[in-house]
Amino acid sequence: MAVFTEVTPDAAQALLTRLNLGRLQDLQGIASGIENTNYFVTTERGRYVLTVFERLSVEQLPFYLHLMQHLAARGIPVPDPQADASGEILHSLAGKPAAVVTRLSGANQMAPQAAHCAQVGAMLARMHLAGQDYPRHQPNLRGLAWWTEVVPVVLPHLDDAQRSLLSDELRFQQQLAASADYAALPHGPIHADLFRDNVMFDGDRLAGFFDFYFAGCDTFLFDLAVCLNDWCIDWATGALDEPRARAMVDAYAGARALTAAEHALFPALLRAAAMRFWCSRLWDWHLPREASLLKPHDPAHFERVLRLRREQPWRPAHV
Repeated sequence: MAVFTEVTPDAAQALLTRLNLGRLQDLQGIASGIENTNYFVTTERGRYVLTVFERLSVEQLPFYLHLMQHLAARGIPVPDPQADASGEILHSLAGKPAAVVTRLSGANQMAPQAAHCAQVGAMLARMHLAGQDYPRHQPNLRGLAWWTEVVPVVLPHLDDAQRSLLSDELRFQQQLAASADYAALPHGPIHADLFRDNVMFDGDRLAGFFDFYFAGCDTFLFDLAVCLNDWCIDWATGALDEPRARAMVDAYAGARALTAAEHALFPALLRAAAMRFWCSRLWDWHLPREASLLKPHDPAHFERVLRLRREQPWRPAHV
């Protein structure tokens, strides 16, 4: 969500006109995030988010945009991609692929309590169920195959203890992915990046999920683990907060019951979720791209989280 591509008001208006969204009133670059160029757009007809895609290809993007459209049609509160007169929801701006989606109401909840975590867990389960009949398929592009490529690139930037930890965890996750237990995990389209800043609350009511541009087909448990590692932790230490974690898992299981395989692999998938974001933050920290407003995240946070998930395995006591 950093600004890699500068979009002028005239260029934005030209796209808005094609989408019949009215006259541009305000255009503001969004500083948070590190993947795509995003702008808040206000027109006489409503509030939207304009995204110019910096890494994802024209071939990959229909999966994300049509997934949002699919979920919105099934009552999941997500941004709805805006179509032109021919029904096309993937557009072009500044020579790059682009999309305009509705902007959710509310604000981020950066200090969540158990009640907030429960709402996220229940909606995540509903989203997984709603996506089960989504016909398109695309793997999680930041999954194990990507970790296997990235780890050798970032290892030279680490100290001995970090190199040992990252290499050992990669071996563990590779062995896990090849196991029969892992193959038994329920899977389908997942968000894969549902952090606190990708969820909106209107007061204390969950208003929606957004930023689906890391979505892919993977295990549902991985998606839940990503949420637990962000929503249900002590920020300073990375330790899981038991009341919040229990609230999220219980609410999730109330909408979609967890299987025996999921319960058994809870600790391993919490480790996988921590490793995924340690890898990506190492990549962005040591191999940054130039961008206006770019602020890469400190990778040390998810190093702490991964160490704790290895040292203190956690699974819900009952579901």
